[in-house]
Amino acid sequence: MEAVVTGKRMEVLLDEPTIQQRVQALGQEITADYQDKELVLITVLKGSVVFAADLVRSIELPLTMEFMGLSSYGDDTKSTGVVRVTLDLSKPIEGKHVLIVEDIVDTGLTMQYLLRNMATRNPASVGVCTLLHKPARQKVDVPLDYVGFTIDDHFVVGYGLDYQQRYRNLRMIGHMVDG
Repeated sequence: MEAVVTGKRMEVLLDEPTIQQRVQALGQEITADYQDKELVLITVLKGSVVFAADLVRSIELPLTMEFMGLSSYGDDTKSTGVVRVTLDLSKPIEGKHVLIVEDIVDTGLTMQYLLRNMATRNPASVGVCTLLHKPARQKVDVPLDYVGFTIDDHFVVGYGLDYQQRYRNLRMIGHMVDG
């Protein structure tokens, strides 16, 4: 299915009902897995905000949220492999059960960096929940505890994911058919 968004033709990969149904299911899985644990969701900015907002409302547990800014793309469509911290956590996570919420894991380099960074902070556990996994671009293996969707090698936008800071507000996930 195609859509026209701000003059650009896009192929819709995941429509809003499909995304919402999967986010609800992820929330139920996380609720079951973290019963009786002090859970901290760490949302990776900026792309994961929309996903995290829907996900947190689907988790039926007391939890806290933290935010961390990382960048490995800049304004390009491919990861540079160099990870920059643009915003660090505001509270310690020592002894807490941490769940990292990410929009997309492709090369694995950013997540590898983040997991190593979290390990130095002595949490009780660290899990990863990603909306999208793109194994075709994978350079390193990283553990993914919860995966919303596995997708082919397309540069995708919508539902928080952007191209040059645009298209985050789309309710679907798609890729541009033409430039």
